Amino acid sequence: MSRFLSRVAYACGTFGHDFFYAMIGTYDTSYNEYMIGLVTTVILVIRVAELFIDPFIGNTIDKTKTRWGKFKPWVLSGAVIAAVTLAILFTDIGGLAETSPIMYLIVFAILYIIMDIFYSAKDVAIWSMIPALSFDSREREITATYARIGSVFGGQLVTIIVIPIVLAFSENSNGGAGDATGWFAFAAIGGLIATVGAIILGIGTKEHDSALRENKTDTSFGQVFSVLMKNDQLLWIAFAYLIFGLGQNLINNFNLYYFIYVLGDSSQFSFLGVINVIIGLMAVALFPSLTKKFSRRNLFFYSIAIMLIAVVIYYFAGQNVYLTLLGAGLFALPQPLIFLVVLMTITDTVEYGQLKLGHRDEALVLCVRPLIDKLGGAITSAIVGFTAVWVGMSGKATADSITDSNKMMFELIMFAVPIVFMLIATLLYKTKVTLTEEKHAEIVKELERTWKDISK
Repeated sequence: MSRFLSRVAYACGTFGHDFFYAMIGTYDTSYNEYMIGLVTTVILVIRVAELFIDPFIGNTIDKTKTRWGKFKPWVLSGAVIAAVTLAILFTDIGGLAETSPIMYLIVFAILYIIMDIFYSAKDVAIWSMIPALSFDSREREITATYARIGSVFGGQLVTIIVIPIVLAFSENSNGGAGDATGWFAFAAIGGLIATVGAIILGIGTKEHDSALRENKTDTSFGQVFSVLMKNDQLLWIAFAYLIFGLGQNLINNFNLYYFIYVLGDSSQFSFLGVINVIIGLMAVALFPSLTKKFSRRNLFFYSIAIMLIAVVIYYFAGQNVYLTLLGAGLFALPQPLIFLVVLMTITDTVEYGQLKLGHRDEALVLCVRPLIDKLGGAITSAIVGFTAVWVGMSGKATADSITDSNKMMFELIMFAVPIVFMLIATLLYKTKVTLTEEKHAEIVKELERTWKDISK
């Protein structure tokens, strides 16, 4: 199988995967505010609990041994089960929402847990495949680039087709919002797309068989957190990524508030979405060339510098539409590059930990990245929510109703706090993350020479 076809097949898998992820975010309900609040609370509790579950999911995947490899069974089963359960969640579950709200919440919680666990298993498995597809850092970068292009397309496609699909299958348009039948059809079609993508990945990729991927013993559940804690390079890149992510997500999540309450023109927000898609794909496509020219380490620093400049432009934009779009767009430009730098570094810590600890844990190590994303997302969502209420950007508020002092406080939190976070992340990366492409190549050579003896 050619490397090109393998990369494309893998990208099809990530396309369907991120299509599904974006589809989860479209979940809405037409019930009363009380029910909406309860459902939202249930989802939040489950997502927080999942932070402690993901490492064990990764450990379980690492222990999987089948004729198709350790990852494909989880990608395929995760896709199917998550798709079926999500489609059910896009209904009123047989009318329970109206006839028995308590029973509805119980059934909803059970189904959501099932969906989330299998989605997480698929998420960990699909991104953990990268070190299994190749030991070469360069090939990993190219494969990850294809994967990220697929995921960007999948995630953004949802925003384009969701309403047309919903309205096409709805019996009642409800002023453009569609009805339950239309939303169920959207969920079913989305689940099918994710499943087909998983099947293509399963057929078109092959895990690299090597003695370096064989362990004499499995990591027990009791050893899960010990393995993670002893891999210092994994911990430092994860910590730096978490701090960076807090700064990045704060601005990303505040963008809409800025356009509504500071710029006073929410219609311009759609232009930012188009800009971000275009420049995001461009940045991802250039990743292999940029790392070859600058190295991952320098690319991280250059990306941070661009984002800091963008924040300054954004801050001084005020009500200037063009400067606002320039600042917000420039801020988004390096984000996929940093994601790929972090992903590749975490991927290389698989071999780093293998040499240091005498045990290979692919999925357990790679589960750290989505875990950090979830933790950072939960923290920033809370900050954004509290801030919005604090400065009066909620309810029936308008740009004219927000006081100058509240706008100033909002801009301080939106711009100054992220700058501090990104500077701290840069310092951590510079001083603590020492695993480069060259060091990884040396580690692989050392493993090839000594692994049979180390793993006894």
